[in-house]
Amino acid sequence: MEKAKQAVSESSVIVIGAGIVGLCVAHELRKAGYEISIVDPEEPGSQCSYGNAGAISAGSVAPLAMPGVMKNAAGMLLDTDSPLHVPWHYWLRAAPWLRRFVASATPERVEQIAQALQDLFADALANHQALAREVGCPQRVVQTGQLHLYRDAAAIGKDTGGWRLREGHGVRFEQLDADGIRALEPAVSNAYRAGIFMPEQGAVTEPFRYAGAIAQAVRQQGVKLIRDRVRRLQPSSERSGAWQVECEQSGLQAAHVVMAAGIWSAELLRMLNLRVPLESQRGYHLHVADPGVSISRPLVLADRKVFMVPMETGMRISGTVEFGGLSMPPTPRRSELLGVAAAEGLPGLRLEGASAWMGHRPCLPDSLPVIGPVPKLPGLWCAFGHGHLGVTGSINTARWIAQGMRGRFDMARFAPFSVARF
Repeated sequence: MEKAKQAVSESSVIVIGAGIVGLCVAHELRKAGYEISIVDPEEPGSQCSYGNAGAISAGSVAPLAMPGVMKNAAGMLLDTDSPLHVPWHYWLRAAPWLRRFVASATPERVEQIAQALQDLFADALANHQALAREVGCPQRVVQTGQLHLYRDAAAIGKDTGGWRLREGHGVRFEQLDADGIRALEPAVSNAYRAGIFMPEQGAVTEPFRYAGAIAQAVRQQGVKLIRDRVRRLQPSSERSGAWQVECEQSGLQAAHVVMAAGIWSAELLRMLNLRVPLESQRGYHLHVADPGVSISRPLVLADRKVFMVPMETGMRISGTVEFGGLSMPPTPRRSELLGVAAAEGLPGLRLEGASAWMGHRPCLPDSLPVIGPVPKLPGLWCAFGHGHLGVTGSINTARWIAQGMRGRFDMARFAPFSVARF
């Protein structure tokens, strides 16, 4: 393989991964004056950044593992049609991750996680709106609020812990009765008679197009987008403080590397003897170009863990959590269940011609991403593991890293997200 021979600039950065997080990192670093190359084998924004629900949920400070998680999850784990499914053949492999997940559900740890997420998500909507203006698509980030739907008030009671946690961290919401729901969203089924409306939440009206606009903007700013697969990264043997990234077709060097490769980040870091308990929570969507009903904001069927979101290209129905790793093929039944749930929530919904998709959400057991410098490996930074909240967390992750690399950030804020916690 031909290796780069030129001197390594102190301002050179290789970003591994061209999803929404990697693109935002590249954008912020380029604004700060760094020389950026993004390396990814796929088209920018074409993986999880393509198929997500587009929600900007700064209020999602409650971790997935809440106190009493096993009581709530045990039944779902045994039901193949539940919103959470672990195939029998994957139980042994998933067990260490699930043990860490349960261990993170103590009241003290939940409060620590919520505080960290509140810090990371602060002003996420306003910052995305600013980014959208910068890359020429201001109409693509909107504040419509989110409406969480429940069958009745008693069902809301089962989620009291999560809503109290959000309220304690400054998240504004209001409880609605059946009339209040229909006033906002007339198409919702009468089966849902209680709701919680979060007016300050936002959404991206088409995630892939948003990612594409950022990619186009950074390319115009001189960022190199390289379609290649990283095979190895290591500290350079030729120069202390530099990094060598070996790809299938080329060799690259830079003073800094930012690992933003989503679910594939753990495999690459393993080459440096860094063990990260990253697991794919395989998510599905149905996309309907002509749904036959109209909604004005993201709707969440709380009992089914299903998002229904209006987009420029139709309606997206997304959700479910399935373990199974990277090699197991998609499970068609998971997509079908999304359609069943959505049709119950929106009785006039037409599903004809819906397209199905499955993607790999990169999830850590404590619901916190890995962000910041890697101890004892100067020049290596992490920006992955945002789980179900990649869009929400992407912009501030990028700003933190750009500020941290310039020495203009309180590095203690990285501590809850450090790879060293594992």
